[in-house]
Amino acid sequence: MDKLTEYRNLIKGLLAKFVELDNQHSTSGVEHVLVADDERGHYFWYNVGWWQRERLSAPTVYVRLKDGKFRIEDDMTEVGIANELLAAGVPKEDIVLAFQHPLERQYTEFAAT
Repeated sequence: MDKLTEYRNLIKGLLAKFVELDNQHSTSGVEHVLVADDERGHYFWYNVGWWQRERLSAPTVYVRLKDGKFRIEDDMTEVGIANELLAAGVPKEDIVLAFQHPLERQYTEFAAT
């Protein structure tokens, strides 16, 4: 299996696990969904529905696969999807914390670009 296919399957599997857990414990009327676009490399753990009297439509996690790397665009989790990727064996050089300013990324343990 090539690296891109492996990374696609990995991110979909991780996000699917979290979406399923969130839906099992959700009592708020908010649905948690996995949105995967393999062709363009976009992967979302997305929340949609109503919370109290407010409309909710927002990502919990948004990851792109670009240039052979995971680019984490949004991550509202406690543990961090980057840590989940590391635990799954992804090297730090293949993870970019894209939600951080490009000048700040050099100070992380992950790839800057």
